[in-house]
Amino acid sequence: MSTLALSELLGATVYDSTGAVRGRVREVALAPQEDRSKIALLIVKTSSGNRLLPFSAVSSINGGVRASNSVGDWVQADGAEGLLLLGRDLLDQQVIDVHGRKVVRVNDVDFYRDTVSGRPLLKVEGVDVGARGAIRRLLKGVVPAGALRALLQRVPQREIPWDFVDLIETDPARRVKLKISHDRLAKLHPADIADIVEELAPDEREAVFETLDEEVAAEAMEELEPKVQKAVVESLDSDRAADIVEEMEPDAAADLLADLPEERTAEILVQMEPEERQEVAELLEFRENTAAGRMTTEFIALPLAATTNEAIEAMRKFEGRMESMSNVFLIDSHGTLAGAVPLAKIALAPLGTPLLALSQEPLISCQEDAKEKDFAELFDKYNLLTLPVIDQKNHLMGVITPDDVINMLRGKL
Repeated sequence: MSTLALSELLGATVYDSTGAVRGRVREVALAPQEDRSKIALLIVKTSSGNRLLPFSAVSSINGGVRASNSVGDWVQADGAEGLLLLGRDLLDQQVIDVHGRKVVRVNDVDFYRDTVSGRPLLKVEGVDVGARGAIRRLLKGVVPAGALRALLQRVPQREIPWDFVDLIETDPARRVKLKISHDRLAKLHPADIADIVEELAPDEREAVFETLDEEVAAEAMEELEPKVQKAVVESLDSDRAADIVEEMEPDAAADLLADLPEERTAEILVQMEPEERQEVAELLEFRENTAAGRMTTEFIALPLAATTNEAIEAMRKFEGRMESMSNVFLIDSHGTLAGAVPLAKIALAPLGTPLLALSQEPLISCQEDAKEKDFAELFDKYNLLTLPVIDQKNHLMGVITPDDVINMLRGKL
């Protein structure tokens, strides 16, 4: 088994079964829906136009490309539907290195070649993102091949394995035809996805958010800088934007929609499910620089008579973010805040223990209209994990988490 670079294959002389020169390699193509790495065909520039040479009909790629059939068997290349053309779609294009968690530019593509049943096999091994690929392309045909090979041996290789590469395709129709998704990207931490997305051009950001699962897209959206958040949401169709916003934490969703033009916010709200729409709409009524404007309405609140058994069951069913589970709150029949029980106490107490007996003292809370500076100081003073927000009648309205405070402070930097 040996290696070959795309830049070495492009422009190579192509011979048919008679040994006559019939053209040169114009493109190298994959059919991703069939095999993501195996070369499917070559597009050959001939005197009668571009023709498709299936790689299964290639008998040799040493000293040029030699076909086992005649040029008359090579069909006209009328288009590239469903094909990934490596020269056009990869060289000098940006791709996502999911292993390195970054965006990189492709300088060349490396293949490994083998022989199967007496015929050559080419598969994409990785993409070259270093100087080696750039030098190979710049000096091809300028210096003798032997001198170029000697030079390249002294240049360190920077290759990203093909399995770690996520492609970016901005055309929705081609994304579908090429079956491009971002499953590899989706496995990263939302903060890493956000860092990657912020490196992309606007149309590329849109393409990524169009293919990510709504839940993953929502988590990544929450990690984006506010300006980028706004740009991404404005670029998406209203129904797609609504699907993502629905999966965001209510407070984060409200903050995002509050930054959009009123007309755009209304378009997205209309597309949202009734329950999520009501939650976000209620938060939009509060001023952003107050406790109510920063709180989330997803928390666990149980009756005064509840026990640790009920708390554990409530946690199992809770769909909010983990930070909101650090305390279970106790309320009376009127919704008045009466206690807060730390998760650690619930975990250590015997089953059946009344939660009221585990309630933490003093009970720290803040009013809905508390200023950002005031509730941030409460977090600092009492080392809080959650801060309950109450109205004038002491009804529990929501909670503020450390993430909310961090996002608030980051926005002021």
